[in-house]
Amino acid sequence: MSEGKVESGALVTGGLAGILASACCVGPLVLVSLGLGGAWVSTLTVLEPYRWVFFGIAVLALIFAWRKIYRPVGQCEPGQVCAVPRARRAYKITLWVVAALVLSAFASPYFAPLFY
Repeated sequence: MSEGKVESGALVTGGLAGILASACCVGPLVLVSLGLGGAWVSTLTVLEPYRWVFFGIAVLALIFAWRKIYRPVGQCEPGQVCAVPRARRAYKITLWVVAALVLSAFASPYFAPLFY
């Protein structure tokens, strides 16, 4: 598997786990804000017991992505994605955006009551 796919996979996994970690709390808030409601929205709380598991997966995926993205350029062979400065910069930006989204998704249950 190429280095770019490993880094992208870790970022996608971290982002998806972050979204799942907040699905029980952010999901109903977003749906109600969009005007979609009903008793079925309360079924999204079924993921609440797994919130810490999803958060742990997100953190592990982000750590793995950080290790791959921030390794020294000297460890990259010429022609690999990690040796291209523009690609490295894009991966670094994406990593920090995903990390911020995961953090905000994890913190959302603590701030969601302020919006109800």
